[in-house]
Amino acid sequence: MKDIVRIDDEVITADAFLKTLKLTGRFEELIEEMVRDKLKVHAAKRQGVSLTTDEIQERADQFRRVYGLHRAKDMNQFLDAIGVSLDDFENFIIEILYQEKIMAKVCSDDAIEEYFRMHSPKFESIELGHIVLDSEGKAKEIFSLLEEEPELFPELAKEHSIADTRDHHGMVGKVLRGSLQTDIESKVFNAPVGEPLGPFASSDGSFFEIFQVTAKHEAKLDEETKSEVRRLVVDDWLSTQAQEHRIEAL
Repeated sequence: MKDIVRIDDEVITADAFLKTLKLTGRFEELIEEMVRDKLKVHAAKRQGVSLTTDEIQERADQFRRVYGLHRAKDMNQFLDAIGVSLDDFENFIIEILYQEKIMAKVCSDDAIEEYFRMHSPKFESIELGHIVLDSEGKAKEIFSLLEEEPELFPELAKEHSIADTRDHHGMVGKVLRGSLQTDIESKVFNAPVGEPLGPFASSDGSFFEIFQVTAKHEAKLDEETKSEVRRLVVDDWLSTQAQEHRIEAL
């Protein structure tokens, strides 16, 4: 298999490189990314997405500008150095354009808004604080104090919590549905603002958490939510596409 780099007398082959990717867990990530990209290309072709010569040329020129390959000679030397033919490069550009065009259809404004309307409860959010303690006795003691004086939460978090959030007076920040353990989430999202909740033991009993909701926000399609909706729309769409193909590791 082809050698890819030499360090003094040691030659690193493509085979060794591939094994390193697999052993470090990065191989699966790259394969998944390639499969996702190919599914987009297949869908674009199947749906009759068209590309013009001008679009392909413009994107190729953009690539060359980014890499400082202003002369044809520079481009040819670049491709030779990485072992890629002009046909390979053109196909690379074409597939990028197919991916972008199909994603523009899948993630259109209408698609984003429809998904949001269908799943709006998922995008309700709260602002949350927590205190993490390493013993049940200490957790019950702190909780008792908060039941009497819930306004002491920031002070007690700063003084007693073992979590990194103690530096922020226990404040976790904005939390969406689906971010917390299932058995805790419903209780937290249904809790009145300011009321302490807990203590909740971790699965192994090594720590205990007390929560306090400091604010509640209705679902709103702001830029942050749009970004999350777009990710979910793409994931759902790709899952559907994958079911229409035979995908197997070789």
